[in-house]
Amino acid sequence: AAGMDLSDATALAKEEVRYILAKVLEKNKKDLEVLGQDISKLEKIVTTEFPTITYTDALHILKEKEGMDIEWGKDLRTLEEDNLMKHFSTPIVVTNYPVQIMAFYKPKDEKDPKTALCFDMLAPEGYGEIIGGSQRSTDIAAMTERLEQMGECVQNYQWYFDLRRFGSVPHSGYGLGVERLVAWICKAENIKDTIPFPRTLLRFRP
Repeated sequence: AAGMDLSDATALAKEEVRYILAKVLEKNKKDLEVLGQDISKLEKIVTTEFPTITYTDALHILKEKEGMDIEWGKDLRTLEEDNLMKHFSTPIVVTNYPVQIMAFYKPKDEKDPKTALCFDMLAPEGYGEIIGGSQRSTDIAAMTERLEQMGECVQNYQWYFDLRRFGSVPHSGYGLGVERLVAWICKAENIKDTIPFPRTLLRFRP
């Protein structure tokens, strides 16, 4: 979204998830009951502000409360995410992951240059990441340097840099995993059950 920084993007993501959850509760409460979901729990989540913590905060929680000593700079695996979410009853936003493990278009945080202006939203009860996003870099030199560090051929990305050279504005973006969100809301045991149009070797349409 144009003109948005990281804090704007995380605020929008939180609002979107609460809105979706509220609409499901409004229109499909009986369906959720059939699926065995705790309605009162979801109703409370709709009116609760989702916490925001940093990646470094997450490592501290894992070490102090779970005895997991994760090396700074390592990405959070499903195991770490699940253990972290034992301590939260609502989705949370985790920001400022190490820049070294992020995509080249995620800018570093000038206040903490070893981290990137990015975020993940994690759902409770072991459902993992439901949203991933970041502020987007408009600094071609910084993106070039990052690609070189990653061993990429910079020439292959000139089309992307042209998007920044001609008419770009400060902006942020994120992607929402619809199947993951539905799995959490519906208390699905397997994400395969929440895919609206499953693909198999014999089924590839629509």
